[in-house]
Amino acid sequence: MTTIHPTAVIENGATIGKNVRIGPFSVVGRQVQIGDGVELLSNIVVTGNTTIGSNTRIFPFASIGHQPQDQKYQGEPSKLEIGANNVIREHVTMNPGTEGGGMLTKIGNNCLFMVGAHVAHDCKIQDNAILVNNATLGGHVEIGEWAIIGGLSAIHQFVRVGKHAMVGGMTGVESDVIPYGTVIGNRARLQGLNIVGLRRRNFSREMVHDIRKAYRLIFAEEGTMSERIEDVAQDFATNEAVMEIVDFISTDSSRSICQPHMDDAA
Repeated sequence: MTTIHPTAVIENGATIGKNVRIGPFSVVGRQVQIGDGVELLSNIVVTGNTTIGSNTRIFPFASIGHQPQDQKYQGEPSKLEIGANNVIREHVTMNPGTEGGGMLTKIGNNCLFMVGAHVAHDCKIQDNAILVNNATLGGHVEIGEWAIIGGLSAIHQFVRVGKHAMVGGMTGVESDVIPYGTVIGNRARLQGLNIVGLRRRNFSREMVHDIRKAYRLIFAEEGTMSERIEDVAQDFATNEAVMEIVDFISTDSSRSICQPHMDDAA
């Protein structure tokens, strides 16, 4: 049974699913679509062409779907799509897409956005990602599944963060972060692999060993990056995780790959 507090404002045209709970002083815009089992606790504004997947919980003072913080935005009917089973904590902000980024900001399933996290226009966030308190994504950022973005960190626009990667707290990320990598620093440097995350995801010892070996080869000093990538692709052709790193680095990107200090690559 859907329950809507008498102080909430639901504009005509909004679509509300089954078993939805909308708390006091919340506002839902006319283009919003809310899936089954969603809960808006209180004092939340959801507006624009926004879709919220089933069983997502949004905490007080979140601002969801307001126009992008992009001066090129001219009111185009872009979208914000939020998947199922997400937790969106207090003061989180999420913006829809723009014409320059495919008109869509998209959030996967089972993600956690802690207090004050910001998702800018045209971002793409895959399943099970975590943004810790006050983590900030610039426009067009891509976050892979199971990635963790540490508190007070900032990801520059157009940067890609690969799956299972870890961005340390208070880190400024200007370059792409490889899958399974860990970065930290005022301007991020690759610190190695996210071994803790791999263990939590039940990667086998053999798999972790191969990823470590491939990492050392990719970031060795001998030869060019393209030569090292080619060698790793041949040596680990049957290793899915290593090939994900190879494919990530080989994919065209507007940003360079975040590199380790030479001591960290050893």
